[in-house]
Amino acid sequence: MAKVAIVYATTTGNTEAMANAAKDAAGADVYFSTADSADASAVLGSDLILLGSPAMGAEQLEDSMESFFSGIEGQISGKKIGLFGSYDWGDGQFLSDWSDRVTGAGATLVGTAKSHLGDETDAATALLK
Repeated sequence: MAKVAIVYATTTGNTEAMANAAKDAAGADVYFSTADSADASAVLGSDLILLGSPAMGAEQLEDSMESFFSGIEGQISGKKIGLFGSYDWGDGQFLSDWSDRVTGAGATLVGTAKSHLGDETDAATALLK
């Protein structure tokens, strides 16, 4: 069974609901953490990395996820990564921008899932297929 790491940040609970849905669908070998307490080595040692964040400000990552992702960005080349997140305004552009960062760092983007105001909390489970 593939090892999956799910790391997320949340402010209102919508992205956390997406993360929990992905965890439930992933199976037994899952590393699960919030971005502010995630262990980078455990995440980087996984076969599939799922990262989630709500959109903040002008379509930016939440601060703890920005900090975590910036810390591993230079080490993700060759990794499989899926991104998920929730947003309230705009169209979720932050996921497109984040996707560009992932592929620019040499990782394989397996997909993205976004939820407008928590209307699709199960969307992140599709990243496991």
